[in-house]
Amino acid sequence: MPICSARFGSGPREEMTRPLRRMLALPAVCPCEGISPGTLLASLASLAGDVAAGWDAGAFPALRRGASVAVRVAGLLQAFLEEVRWAEGRAPLPGGSVLGLSELHVAMQKMRFLMEDCARKGARLWVLMNAEVVASELRVVLGSVATAMDVLPANVVAVSDDARELAALVSEQAWRAAVRPDEDDCRAARSVRSMLTQFRSGATPDAEDVRLVLGRIGIASWWDCSQEVAFLEAELFERLEAGGENDNDLVLISGLMAFLLYCRIVLFDCIDYNKASTPAPAPRPASCLALINPEALQCPITLELMTDPVTVATGQTYDRASIKRWIKNGCRTCPVTGEKLRSTDVLPNIAVRGIIEQLLLSNGVSFHEPSGKHRLAVDKTALPFGTASAGGVRLAVAFLISKLSRGSPEEQKKATYEVRKLSKRNVFHRACLVEAGAVPWLLHLLSSTDAAVQDNVVAGLLNVSKHPAGRRVLVDAGGLGLIVDAVNVAAKVEAQQNAAAILFYLSSNADYSEEISRIPEAIPTLVNLMQEGKYRGRKNAVVSLYGVLQRASSHGKAVSAGIVAALASLLSSDREDLVNDAIALLARLAEQPVGAAAVLSSSALVTRLVDFLGASASRSVKEHCAALLASLCRHGGDTVVAMLGKTPGLMPSLYALIADGGPQGSKKARWLVNEIHRHFEQRQQPVAAPPGGDRVIRV
Repeated sequence: MPICSARFGSGPREEMTRPLRRMLALPAVCPCEGISPGTLLASLASLAGDVAAGWDAGAFPALRRGASVAVRVAGLLQAFLEEVRWAEGRAPLPGGSVLGLSELHVAMQKMRFLMEDCARKGARLWVLMNAEVVASELRVVLGSVATAMDVLPANVVAVSDDARELAALVSEQAWRAAVRPDEDDCRAARSVRSMLTQFRSGATPDAEDVRLVLGRIGIASWWDCSQEVAFLEAELFERLEAGGENDNDLVLISGLMAFLLYCRIVLFDCIDYNKASTPAPAPRPASCLALINPEALQCPITLELMTDPVTVATGQTYDRASIKRWIKNGCRTCPVTGEKLRSTDVLPNIAVRGIIEQLLLSNGVSFHEPSGKHRLAVDKTALPFGTASAGGVRLAVAFLISKLSRGSPEEQKKATYEVRKLSKRNVFHRACLVEAGAVPWLLHLLSSTDAAVQDNVVAGLLNVSKHPAGRRVLVDAGGLGLIVDAVNVAAKVEAQQNAAAILFYLSSNADYSEEISRIPEAIPTLVNLMQEGKYRGRKNAVVSLYGVLQRASSHGKAVSAGIVAALASLLSSDREDLVNDAIALLARLAEQPVGAAAVLSSSALVTRLVDFLGASASRSVKEHCAALLASLCRHGGDTVVAMLGKTPGLMPSLYALIADGGPQGSKKARWLVNEIHRHFEQRQQPVAAPPGGDRVIRV
């Protein structure tokens, strides 16, 4: 068992991974009262050894002298603890020594966390700009170590002459440590603030001054810069998700992000693409991971490894996306226990997430944040946090446009990759790219023979198309036909899938939807992708067609392209979301007579839809099925009504939807029941009776 929860999975080599705590937060946990002195000493020695041997002075971007003092104190403490452990093996320490050793353990936990943060790659600029705060924290931690040493019981300190001398040395050096930012740190921080001031006025900082600052903190490559940006972006999103739009740090974080983006885009010409796509080295695996059954970390709904575990009111843990989808579909019971959920709120299960992350990393697998995790935070980035951030991003974007328009093939390749990354999760960045005229140049580069350039361009256009102005410019520049062509002929499958996703965002606008449908190849291309593509391509094709079919004139083209057969095949998919989307698209298709006739031409398909109405656990699927059947009745007349009335299992399913469905679903189901009863009453033929015996529901 670990001695305390803060100890789990932590190590001096984990600076490349995202920690499960806020930067410069030191959540130490006091050892339990019943712990034996021997166990506590062993854990203390391990903590001290990690600090003493985990880093050298070059690992720290700032506070190198202060960090060196902490490493030296930890080394002396480790020697003292080994001396005590040797003596304790001959004569066990009394239980009263636990209290003093526990205070020392808490102080060393905090020191280890602080040292990890100071040496962490990706947070170098942030540590530099917060050097005063870090120095203050380190002074407090060293003071805590000194105090804990001074109050240790005599029977611990005096186990030997060497132990007594080492204890005095640890206390003396911890008390005497003068921890403050180095003068070079202060000079570098002032330079960064000066450059942010230049950004505010739109001025370009001197390249040599920028390189001096980066050299001071060990940022020497595009990859180093990218790590720094990723860290600051995560810090920004965490604060925004916590509702901290007024957090004073947001202006500084955004300014530093803009500074690093400018450096990455302007100063570093070469991208190591292999390194950029390679996960960080795995930390040393925690010994307790060998005892974990991986099946226990699977979501009970999907039976896949959880990436964002959350706990519901019954105490069961699920993957966030799965349980949210379960609840959204109208299910209000716990999937495992069957208990009714008192609340639909979910809480992040940090402990399980930590175990999953460490399990993956220990096997050399990178841990990716769930795709929807930062969605709400992204929506809050429409405006820059400060004029320095806005100025720095605009300078970087202007540089990119110059390379897209006039650069060499290699420079254009790098520029398209930078556009892709820059626009991924920031609304303001997308707006800057649109305003600067990036879209026409990206469309021009769609014809590149370099598959990587094509892929970057399509991904960049996808990100930009999420912005209303980006969609407008893309259409005005004549890009619709080029995007449809990309779905067909892009060199990479990922580019084809992303091109289909662009059509989805464009089809949300009724005018753009009509323009897409006028392109002869558009609808057949999407239908073909829905049939032949991989999961993500099929998904994007379905939702894009849903938008295109909001225009009645598109339905005949979709039927001619074979959409009904393609959707019928999707109903056999093992992906629940694909099945749900296919039924929703069939319901939209049947809204027009030509679509309804195409669906009715397959009696087997109609029977399957009735089966879905009764068997599906999703309320939305049931409601789409009811809407689809209602459209078939309206366009097919009494012949279809009669056929449905004789279909086994339909009437009980409709009555259940009337009782448990939403307003629209209940309305459609009630209309169907009344139509079926009207038809059979006119002909005096029996119809399947509802539960309870009543034959007609009056509306």
